[in-house]
Amino acid sequence: MAFQKINTLCKEGEPFLFISDFKGEELIVVPLCELSQNDIVFSIERELTCKPHTHSLLKHPVPFGIYKNKFHKVIEKIKSGETYILNLTQPTLIETALSLEEIFMFANAPYKLRYKDKFVCFSPEKFIQIRENTIHTFPMKGTIDASIKNAKKKILANEKEMAEHVMIVDLLRNDLSMVAKNVRVESFRDVEKIQAGAKELLQVSSHICGDLEENWQEHFGDILQKLLPAGSISGAPKKSTCKIIDEVEGYERDFFSGVFGVFDGESVDSGVMIRFIEKQQDGSYIYKSGGGITLDSDVTLEYQEYQDKIYLP
Repeated sequence: MAFQKINTLCKEGEPFLFISDFKGEELIVVPLCELSQNDIVFSIERELTCKPHTHSLLKHPVPFGIYKNKFHKVIEKIKSGETYILNLTQPTLIETALSLEEIFMFANAPYKLRYKDKFVCFSPEKFIQIRENTIHTFPMKGTIDASIKNAKKKILANEKEMAEHVMIVDLLRNDLSMVAKNVRVESFRDVEKIQAGAKELLQVSSHICGDLEENWQEHFGDILQKLLPAGSISGAPKKSTCKIIDEVEGYERDFFSGVFGVFDGESVDSGVMIRFIEKQQDGSYIYKSGGGITLDSDVTLEYQEYQDKIYLP
């Protein structure tokens, strides 16, 4: 019904916000005129101007032994041919003096959302954009500490990172082909710098696009449903990989790694909900994060990457 509501609002030209959980099973759709009364705030800034802050987070990551066990279960699934790449994530208890409202205010990210007093995300990753009957997606896969000597050259030359990125680009090309024609890769493995707390990271992304029918607004809900879960934060092949995620991760992602976005009456812009903090019933905070696992992945490096992605930008 919620996806049908999206079709109706788009057809009527009514601006709205949509928020989907990881699996596309729970979808929240709110007309923009009703956001304040629902205690929901968002920000989408395509040209982000970072505002410096000194706020930090104290991390309590899952023990290496627990992560290692889950990692090797994924590797066994890869060896058995059930998945080629799987985004393995874990929940981390964090400590901060900030409220979710303050975290939303201080975090620097192009896609920010606070949903009531339940969760906040501050994501660097686009999901899809639709402009003038063209749909665009920007998978982000590959991260390295920018302080490493020749970091850009090293990540672009890394065979494991290349293979991981190629698989995700191929997956998203196939996803867009379900809803668009003339799907093409506009740019491949662009590198950009992002602030990750005290660190600077380099992240690698590509740009894929395709052509939609002129009446795409009338069935945007159907388009969105076909594209979920987001390929960059699940893996390939998507169906079997999502089943493995359920078996191995040992917790519920819920809205983490889902998507949120806005229809402004003419176009769509949306982000993947990574860099995600969730408030528990006891008032504590859980930060959910992870990274892509392939056959060539190193467990020590992946464990470090899972922790590096726990930050307030």
